[in-house]
Amino acid sequence: MKKSVAVLLVLGLLVLIVGLGIVRGYNSLVDLETSVDSGWAEVENQLQRRADLIYNLMETVKGYAAHEERVFTEIADARSRLLAAQSPTDQMDANNSLDSALGRLLAISESYPELKADASFIRFQDELAGTENRIATARRRYNDAVEVWNKTIRRFPTVLLANMFGKEARAFFQASPGAQEVPRVGF
Repeated sequence: MKKSVAVLLVLGLLVLIVGLGIVRGYNSLVDLETSVDSGWAEVENQLQRRADLIYNLMETVKGYAAHEERVFTEIADARSRLLAAQSPTDQMDANNSLDSALGRLLAISESYPELKADASFIRFQDELAGTENRIATARRRYNDAVEVWNKTIRRFPTVLLANMFGKEARAFFQASPGAQEVPRVGF
């Protein structure tokens, strides 16, 4: 009788240890997943700020370059796609389109010396430069959180918990095609 009680106590202790390990592992996954979501929320915040700035910058340029309608349409379309995008992948694609259109807008400004001297244009351009830095920082933080998340859910024994609770790898925020090329801007 004493032997069976001892066996039951040992089994109960093992179940308790395994249960606590599962709870600890799950809570760790929740913490990491929240870090990834928080990182993405900051990227979204900065992309929204940039979209708002781009609209104001575009309106300033429009006054000087009314005949450049195609670029304005591309920017408006890309901005709308970014604001309407639901998933991180859609937002990344829309952001890449907006980057491209914005580059063309800034190239137009080179053709208008009086625009480059306009106080509103200069202010929006400075704010946009600061926002681009914030976006780069937010992207880096997001990618760091994704890296930790993806490594963690692929390691044993956490991979078992991740599969059990349907946790999947997240996509990194990658640079748009052509981002390796250095833009040429002359003043």
